[in-house]
Amino acid sequence: MLADPIHRAASRFAPHVMVHKMVDAKNPRPLRSSIVASAHLAEQSQELSELEYGIIVAGAALMRWMERCMKASGAVEMNALDVMVLHNLYSRGRAKRQADICLLLNVEDTHTVTYALKKLGKLGLVEGEKQGKEMFYRPTEKGGALCQEYADIRRECLIASFENLNIDPDDIHRLAGLLRAMSGLYDQAARAATSL
Repeated sequence: MLADPIHRAASRFAPHVMVHKMVDAKNPRPLRSSIVASAHLAEQSQELSELEYGIIVAGAALMRWMERCMKASGAVEMNALDVMVLHNLYSRGRAKRQADICLLLNVEDTHTVTYALKKLGKLGLVEGEKQGKEMFYRPTEKGGALCQEYADIRRECLIASFENLNIDPDDIHRLAGLLRAMSGLYDQAARAATSL
């Protein structure tokens, strides 16, 4: 049985560790603890708070990785959104509208993608072509070569380490599906909060 949570934190700014005491006749120690960013929110749902903290930490690490990998590929300073926009344009070899990029990357603030496209254009990595009333973007030859260099460095620095973890590919597939489903849940909750 779960008792009231006990909140512990290494410092005021560190993630909180939520410990739920479990009843175990052989071992009275707490059997499970969760690391969460905000203990006051974990009181409502420990599991969701634990997932959110995992997403926060993983998201920050992923963005940092994208920026460092792109820098190692020979690009000037690019932020994670710049990198995502460039790879999205390179993917499948089809020109895309800004609206397509925003939809695929789940970016609500379209001006950030507009800025990324302008920046990538100034760097000679993407080019736009007007078709009717709409602008379609595609990577230049230089942009495509940079994406390939990024892929090579990713293979060397990230994929090899990932494969050494020996995680079942089906588990990764299920986790990716769960994260996409959770993004839908958060989008719906955001719409509900906006209407309050």
